[in-house]
Amino acid sequence: MQIGELAARTEVPDRLLRYYEQRGLLSPRRTSGGHRVFEDADVIRVGIIRALLAAGLNTATIAIVLPCTEYRAGQLHATCPEMAGHLARERSRMSEAINRLERSRQALDSLLSISEDRSVSGTFDL
Repeated sequence: MQIGELAARTEVPDRLLRYYEQRGLLSPRRTSGGHRVFEDADVIRVGIIRALLAAGLNTATIAIVLPCTEYRAGQLHATCPEMAGHLARERSRMSEAINRLERSRQALDSLLSISEDRSVSGTFDL
C-alpha cells in the first residue's frame, strides 16, 4: 500500500508517517519510481508507535524499544528482557518531570493565594 492508504487506515497524517520514517520507526520499500510501499504489518507498527508515544516515550526511545515490542490480543507486550531497563529509565525521567511540575504548581498556588489575600488593595509586597 502507498502512504495515503496507510494514513487512511491508521488515521495518522502522511506527513507524520514520513517523520516516523525519518526517525527510523518505519522502513517502507521503495518502487523503482521512488514511491513508498508499506505492508499490512506497518498498520500494526504505526499503532504500536502511537501507543508508545501516548505512554510518553520520545521517538529516540521508541526506536530502541520498538524492535522488542509486539501487539498481541489487544495489548502491547515486551519481547526482550533488556527493554525493561530502557522503560525504567524513561519512567524515572517522567517521575522527575512530574516532581518539577508539582513544585511549580505549588509555587503558583502560593502566588495565587497571596494575590487573592491582597486583591482588595490591588498590590502586594515583593
